[in-house]
Amino acid sequence: MNPTVRMLSKLAILVLPISAFGQSSSSTDQWSIGAGTALTVSPYAGEGTRVQPIPLVRYEGEHLFLRGLSAGVHLYDSDRLTFDAILSARLDGFDRSDLGRAELRDNGVNRDLLSDRDDGVDAGVRATYRTLYGAITLEALHDISDTSNGYEISLDYRYTWHISRTAITANAGASWMSAELANYYFGILDEEVSRGVAEYAPGSAVTPRIGVTLNHPISSSKWALLGVLEYRHLPSEFRNSPLMEPDRSGMARMSVGLSRHF
Repeated sequence: MNPTVRMLSKLAILVLPISAFGQSSSSTDQWSIGAGTALTVSPYAGEGTRVQPIPLVRYEGEHLFLRGLSAGVHLYDSDRLTFDAILSARLDGFDRSDLGRAELRDNGVNRDLLSDRDDGVDAGVRATYRTLYGAITLEALHDISDTSNGYEISLDYRYTWHISRTAITANAGASWMSAELANYYFGILDEEVSRGVAEYAPGSAVTPRIGVTLNHPISSSKWALLGVLEYRHLPSEFRNSPLMEPDRSGMARMSVGLSRHF
């Protein structure tokens, strides 16, 4: 893995991992710090469930912000509309040694002929429009770490219910991944084809997702219990990849943590 990308990815993990932990607007110059655990059911053959400790750090300033995987600056900010320039870590990579040798062999792939997939760093813009009926976010990102050289366009809708002091946010959306991005993480690379792996390139694809976020204050303290559950449906272009676990239609992620506001 590229050392610079590895370093940036590790930094991203330290402020990880669920941007839904920080979606609502807040007053300026607020910090929250905490810790938790993330479990991800990997769709890759033989990898199983990823378990990661997740220190949680969030900052909301008048112009600058840090939220989960992304950080940025408000270019325009009003009660209804926010337009941001952002940097975002992409933690979709894997080490080939983490994949199952037997599972890949059943898919006709020799693990020793594969290459690692690096994490990446994206840059782009994000626009959020808020109404009484929820918030709509449109985001466009492009890889700037020379990892996939691909781009992704996402559209999300969120709605929050307040039950006493507890906030529950439901979200639904989809991401369109360019062929370069999809081929890098779900296809067979040219260098692997030259080693004898059968060629596979899924091309561009749309990935739908749904999720729910919980933010529950603990008593009258500044501590809060945080939880996120998300499911992403994998399109047939990804499910048919020889890198994938057979019959795996999607990937699920659950995170829980405690955070303290300052």
